[in-house]
Amino acid sequence: MSTPQWQREWQSSITDPATLIDTLGLDPALLEPAHQAARLFTLRVPQAYLARMRPGDPHDPLLRQVLPLGTETEDTPGFTDDPVGDGASLHAGGVIHKYHGRALLIATGACAINCRYCFRRHFPYAEANASTGQWREALAYLRADPSIEEVILSGGDPLSLNDRRLSQLAEGLAAIPHLRRLRIHSRLPVVLPNRVDEALLDWLTGHHLQPVMVIHANHPNELGEDVAEAMQRLADRGVRLFNQAVLLRGVNDHADTLAGLSERLFTIGVQPYYLHLLDRVEGAAHFEVYETEATTLMRQITARLPGYLLPRLVREVPGEPAKVPIPV
Repeated sequence: MSTPQWQREWQSSITDPATLIDTLGLDPALLEPAHQAARLFTLRVPQAYLARMRPGDPHDPLLRQVLPLGTETEDTPGFTDDPVGDGASLHAGGVIHKYHGRALLIATGACAINCRYCFRRHFPYAEANASTGQWREALAYLRADPSIEEVILSGGDPLSLNDRRLSQLAEGLAAIPHLRRLRIHSRLPVVLPNRVDEALLDWLTGHHLQPVMVIHANHPNELGEDVAEAMQRLADRGVRLFNQAVLLRGVNDHADTLAGLSERLFTIGVQPYYLHLLDRVEGAAHFEVYETEATTLMRQITARLPGYLLPRLVREVPGEPAKVPIPV
């Protein structure tokens, strides 16, 4: 069987800071700090995503999401290795069960792109991974709790797994009588939109579970026509589409950018869902937008967008029964 195109593109991703900096014609002074930061959290960016960046611009909003910086090596008070309390909610089989009615499976630790603000950049994927043992422990946990109606596949990025393994998981989930929805959280439809192929659509929609896809885009420049076509393929098969973004300094901390993101998402059939304040993970302090700034931005976009285009500004607080809304 031939390797799908998306896998070939993923395998050719840039993982060396020198290649990234040279390809974009950036200042060589960025190289040594990038190497230092990449030793703590590796670099990975697909060529297709790189092609959307402006050459020679160290402030390009897409580059800023993936370029390792020396500030990542600095200790910052209040920033931890588990900012959202995943460890306290972790169960056997890579299940994270925080909220009533739904549970999350850590399907894999692999991603198509390594975002520098990732709140799971320190997560112990080797020890907590639902795919271990062909999903048996995870499925047993879900089967034993009839209050769980929705399963969320996350990671890492669940769509970095091949369709054979994901199909096996979907079949196992569909056999659990109290489950109603299957939700996928993935960046792959944005960074490698050809991941949304017929094989993916077949296992995602080939059962009674209602399929939901939550993509992750932070800037309108991420949402080209290839992404729009991928969203259309999902919508044509009845998949409900939402976006969650993270408010990031130097990326989308401007009302024009946030409004443009919501407008573009809606144009391609995706509902703006969450705008997260940064999870305070070690290595990401340079991305933080303070709550007072965030509420000002939300007031600005509220004055210019219809209500259905407004994402909910939230923060994840360990121990809370849901995401915590930020009053605007």
